[in-house]
Amino acid sequence: MFFIKKYSFTLIFINFFLLLADALIASDELTSYNDFEKPYEKSELKSGSYFSREETRAIEQDEFENPGMIWVERGSELFNMKMGNKGGSCFSCHNKDNNSLYGVATSYPKVYKNKLINLEQKINICLKNNMSIEPYLLESDNLLSLSSFITYASKGLPMNVSIEGEAEKYFKRGKELYFERIGQMNLACYQCHDNLAGNYLRAEKISQGHVNGFPSYLMRWEKIASVHRRFQFCNNQARAEPLKIGHKDYNALQLYIAWRGNGLLLESPSVRR
Repeated sequence: MFFIKKYSFTLIFINFFLLLADALIASDELTSYNDFEKPYEKSELKSGSYFSREETRAIEQDEFENPGMIWVERGSELFNMKMGNKGGSCFSCHNKDNNSLYGVATSYPKVYKNKLINLEQKINICLKNNMSIEPYLLESDNLLSLSSFITYASKGLPMNVSIEGEAEKYFKRGKELYFERIGQMNLACYQCHDNLAGNYLRAEKISQGHVNGFPSYLMRWEKIASVHRRFQFCNNQARAEPLKIGHKDYNALQLYIAWRGNGLLLESPSVRR
């Protein structure tokens, strides 16, 4: 029995490195795209749920079963809660009649006051500047709950980030990071998500690497996670030092990847393994 288990593990290990070898061979042929060329045509775009197991998709699609909805419901409570010295709430400024948040999540990351920020950072800016509330820690339950609720308000709308004007320099930096080999494994994002999408890595299919499902409930962590935490996980898998959540380079990478997936419908909270 021990021999069989060891043999099976060896086969998985060999298969993994054969896949990587294919990616490395392909990387000799393709190290980047033209400035605004995408790896997939719009008709070829596939959300991460497309590559998920059938039972995982079923959990995601049933809002009574989807554990990410716990964060959405908590976010709704926070959104309507009066907080701070001013006694205001997010709903006081953002409701169906005034500054509606419908569609807002489709455009992040975006440039705000000469700096690229994501939705979580924008929430913290609003809390501090408009409500005199101490910003939440990045990746905290409260911040991810608000982010999940606001993103859920745009569920089913197509992603539509802009890379024009001031955003272009961040887009270019994000593209550099996407094609940069990192870590002891000497891997780049595109080697998996462009060259090997649809292939199995261990027991899971490799996706096209889109971010339209975030914030996403990650089964391996049993909680909602941001795009940046998923980036950290990928860095760790490549045996590279991850950046801090909220880092400007992660924002740039998020912008590039979101642009790759422009047109995909938001589906947060998605469920991923």
